[in-house]
Amino acid sequence: MRVLTRLACVAVLAAAAPTLAFAQAESPSELARRVLATTPLIDGHNDLPWAIRESATSPFDVDAPEHDLRGRSPFHTDIARLRAGMVGGQFWSVYIPYESVEEGAAKTQLEQIDIALQIIDKYPEGFQLALDASDVERAFAAGRIASMLGIEGGHAIENSLGALRAYYAMGVRYMTLTHNGTLDWADAGSDEHRHGGLTEFGREVVREMNRLGMLVDLAHTSPETMNDALDVSEAPVIWSHAGARGVNEHTRNVPDQVLRRLPDNGGVVMVMFYPPFISPREEATLSDVADHVEHVASLAGIDHVGIGSDFDGIELVPVGLEDVSKFPALFTELARRGWSEEDLRKLAGENVLRVWREAEAVSRRLRRERSPSTATIGELDGVPVSAR
Repeated sequence: MRVLTRLACVAVLAAAAPTLAFAQAESPSELARRVLATTPLIDGHNDLPWAIRESATSPFDVDAPEHDLRGRSPFHTDIARLRAGMVGGQFWSVYIPYESVEEGAAKTQLEQIDIALQIIDKYPEGFQLALDASDVERAFAAGRIASMLGIEGGHAIENSLGALRAYYAMGVRYMTLTHNGTLDWADAGSDEHRHGGLTEFGREVVREMNRLGMLVDLAHTSPETMNDALDVSEAPVIWSHAGARGVNEHTRNVPDQVLRRLPDNGGVVMVMFYPPFISPREEATLSDVADHVEHVASLAGIDHVGIGSDFDGIELVPVGLEDVSKFPALFTELARRGWSEEDLRKLAGENVLRVWREAEAVSRRLRRERSPSTATIGELDGVPVSAR
């Protein structure tokens, strides 16, 4: 009996040998593509709606032949290249300039939301609007690219919590607290630091975003604003497109001190691709982007890093990451560096989905505990110094 048992074991091992050999022989590229085929790759920031608005030939016109995403578009983005890039979820930025407040931010913001929704509606075979984390998973299972909206800059709400709620009702699921200009209630990283971070009204904006379930995005903000938001937010925060100052000292990147706080908050830094932010040299490469990803993971932890390209909002791109078709190359590079399947899945989309689910859970609790805030900037901070 023992002889037969040993012979049976040998037979089982022999039969399994080809499978084991195949698994051992899986290349970094094969691992990356297998991960992205089964986990939605969620990109935190793409500015295609603004690129269409600013088109030199047919501004605003989603239906213009030259903007057809079923063919080769003049942008970084079209459906074929998104498919080649194995993108499973896309936050479409509905950016408006800081200066638009002078002409009425709400008008411009509504137009940008409209353009983004037109894009999603025009290509139902490619895109599916996602309003919560479960929608992302359903879209991915159906073979579509989950499409979400993100406001880039709190100037869009014009110091109004009512406007914030209206944008959420229209489908906006994150708001970057500032863009490049300091607001009446929050300091931007690339402008004068007037408040030392968030004012009391700024803190109320964060609290109301938590209540709504809108993700608090700290890209573009000053380190003081980042720290204040981390102090106030009851939900995990995100950086929809940012780098690490520990790799390249730039005001658009996240300081190491802030990265070390992320495990307590649960948030995610989504690493962006813009060369001047990624590298002190004139040219950046895919490897430089991977260095930022690894730096965030090393200080904050693998649970706190994601991808936020900024395609179609940047005029320069890294060598090897020229458009939305190139995402698998970044995952291949990380696999080559020794990243495991589990870690690659977290980077691709699992971390962001976890953050979103946790923000949804916080929202459910807060909506039971309190009503929509009626606070004004005048009540909390005094008379605003500008319309911004």
